Amino acid sequence: MKKCLFCAEEIQDEAIKCRFCNEFIDTAHTSKIKWYFSSSVIVVALVSVGPFALPLVWFHPLYNRVTKIILTIIIIGFSIWLFILTKDIYVTLMQQFKLIS
Repeated sequence: MKKCLFCAEEIQDEAIKCRFCNEFIDTAHTSKIKWYFSSSVIVVALVSVGPFALPLVWFHPLYNRVTKIILTIIIIGFSIWLFILTKDIYVTLMQQFKLIS
C-alpha cells in the first residue's frame, strides 16, 4: 500500500488512479524533480535573463545531450539577433534625434 500524493489516502501499489480523489498517479512525475526544472520556470527565466538561464537547461535531468545542445544554439542565436536588433534601433533613434536638432 502507498499513499496518494493528492489526498494522502491509502491506495494499492499498482494503482494508477486514486479511488478517493480520482486523480491519476503518474509514476513518471512522482520522482523528485526540483520546481525550477519545470518548463514554465525555464521559459520565464529564458525570457527574463536570456542566456544566463542556460544552466537550468544544462542541469535539467530529463533533457538529453542533443536537446541541450539544440536549445543552447537556439537561445544564443536568438540573443544575438535581439542584440543586433536593439543596436539598429538605437542607431536609428540617434539619427532621428540628430535630424530633429
